[in-house]
Amino acid sequence: MHIIIDGYNLIRQSIKFRRFERQSLEAGRRALIEWLSQYRRLKHHRITVVFDGWAGGSPHQERDYLSGIELIYSGLGVKADEIIKEIAASTDEEILVISSDREITSFARRRGQATLASPEFEMIVNKSLMKPDFKGIQDEEDDEEKYARRDAVKKGPSRRLSRARKRAEAKIRKL
Repeated sequence: MHIIIDGYNLIRQSIKFRRFERQSLEAGRRALIEWLSQYRRLKHHRITVVFDGWAGGSPHQERDYLSGIELIYSGLGVKADEIIKEIAASTDEEILVISSDREITSFARRRGQATLASPEFEMIVNKSLMKPDFKGIQDEEDDEEKYARRDAVKKGPSRRLSRARKRAEAKIRKL
């Protein structure tokens, strides 16, 4: 799976990375890339982070590759949103777009791509990074809770998910 991240959106939506950004934009980017590289080593997903360079960056789009993560800096006058939309529209591969920007997420969904809000992605990645490699007592307790909930009496009409939502949920489960 290819995960495309709106870099500054994730940094600014996160309590963890916002404190680094207060020091400098560079510190925020470094912290984000280090965190994502740990996740990439664990899950082996292809990750692309797109940063805005439209206000004060290079006149041309720049690409870099750091710790297994592709970094794209949009050119002067070009927003990261536009780059993310180009990537989402131009590929047939399985993509998950990470952004809390409504314009980006609605565009990606119209193109049949799955989306996830930045805080939700942060929570999922943090859980993955904290998970032990062995099945311990905590996991057994979680299994018991699942079975207890399954036996509960359900009320109201059932609701089926749309095909697009099922595909999106499948991609999110792969995280």
